[in-house]
Amino acid sequence: MKSEKVFDPWLDFYIAISMRRFWVCCLFFALIIASAALLFPSVVFAQKSNLQSNLQHDATAQMVPRIALIRFVSKGEVFEAYKEGVWRQVEALGAQFIEMDARRDPKIQVEMFERAIAMGVEGIIVQHGPAHVLEDVVQKAIDAGIAVVSFDVAFKNEAVPHIKQSDVDLVALLTEQMTKDKGSAFKAAYVHFPGVEPFTRRDAAWQAFKHNNPGVQELATFGTLDIPVVRYTANQARAVLTAYPDIEVIFAIYDDFAQGVKLAVDEAGLSDKIKIYSTDITDQDIKVMREPGSPWVATAANNPYLLGEISVRAVAMVMAGEDPGREIVVKPRLITQKLLNNMNISSVEDLARRLPDFADQDIAKPDWMPTPER
Repeated sequence: MKSEKVFDPWLDFYIAISMRRFWVCCLFFALIIASAALLFPSVVFAQKSNLQSNLQHDATAQMVPRIALIRFVSKGEVFEAYKEGVWRQVEALGAQFIEMDARRDPKIQVEMFERAIAMGVEGIIVQHGPAHVLEDVVQKAIDAGIAVVSFDVAFKNEAVPHIKQSDVDLVALLTEQMTKDKGSAFKAAYVHFPGVEPFTRRDAAWQAFKHNNPGVQELATFGTLDIPVVRYTANQARAVLTAYPDIEVIFAIYDDFAQGVKLAVDEAGLSDKIKIYSTDITDQDIKVMREPGSPWVATAANNPYLLGEISVRAVAMVMAGEDPGREIVVKPRLITQKLLNNMNISSVEDLARRLPDFADQDIAKPDWMPTPER
């Protein structure tokens, strides 16, 4: 996007942030910044590579907004791709990216919120976490004038837009494919772990599918988030396959679960008997799905990079005084082994280049919003 097309909206964006930060004297400060930006437009579009020097030397340096990503879960290729998407969109905004990793510890996540508030950041993205533990500190951030959005964690606070995947659609796409492949009666194992919000939504959809299809027999349920997830899931799957050798379908609601299951199925010599279905997609998933004779036949997923970008787009809209909506739902698509092979797809980025609806969606995307090059 050329600068002349976005300069005026970007000026409004930065003024809105400045007003949020210095609300007591917002009119005076906004006029100063507007004048400075008109005189020095190149500052507004400073590149990330020289951002530090701009912060030290430019008169308008304090306009550069800071967006903090406070993560509850970070291990796993999907979460790394999500973070990369956040970073790309923050860079496109000309903002500063701050990452905080709670390592699945709610107390640490609260402490990181307190730190971000003390730093006076302009925007916070909450990636997963226990909503009931974070409610108070989220309100504290909002009271401090900080824009807050969440990804895959639903807060009661109406001021917090919630970005999420359509978990019902994820499961619906997969169960539809299952019935195409296996009919409405088959023996299944289910890989699930309770207590993670998107997993809970996916589980509800799976339970509804079983209720509506009594011919589907769930012989075993297992799952773990112990690190490394793939290895520990493989250990569990080995025991399940030994106890139930007549399993025909394994449904894993997280791609690391599917990777672990695939290892156990291969080792048991059951790759020609069992079909694996999962959610989420990564470069490693694509590689494993495309292995000759792989039992992993389908996944339903969103582009994890796009999920990160949309999270930043939403928080930037709130920072600019705009409303991205209370719930921002990103629609997934079915990705089959056959599609990957026919299109010779080798990576998520390759998939996005070939499938425009996977690359981007017209969500939280006002006309003034610059986006990363694709």
